[in-house]
Amino acid sequence: MRIRLTSIMVEDQDKALKFYTETLGFRKKKEFPVGEYKWITVVSPEGPEELELSLEPNANPAAKTFQREMFKQGIPLAAFETSNIQKEYERLQSLGVVFTSEPKRMGPVTIAVLSDTCGNLIQLYEPS
Repeated sequence: MRIRLTSIMVEDQDKALKFYTETLGFRKKKEFPVGEYKWITVVSPEGPEELELSLEPNANPAAKTFQREMFKQGIPLAAFETSNIQKEYERLQSLGVVFTSEPKRMGPVTIAVLSDTCGNLIQLYEPS
């Protein structure tokens, strides 16, 4: 058993696809209609092609409440590893990405937290 697909709920799939590809640098792998929504996945150009992140429409009222409350509490809903967090932080800031936490050392990792513009906080981390 292995993880091949994980999801994150987003308020707007098209906006999320743009942010995750054009800003974060992921690559769209799949996009096709599923009813009134789409099945959209992205992959990292630096990671295994088989590990996909699904940009799920946040249409469920319970999920919307969960997403909103986690954002208000400052809790990231996903974490992405980088080999140079300071460089990524500066690159993303120059693109207008809003960070709620600048890079800081937390035990064996350095972390920073950003808003994905679609209702989620995302943690970036660099292992020591």
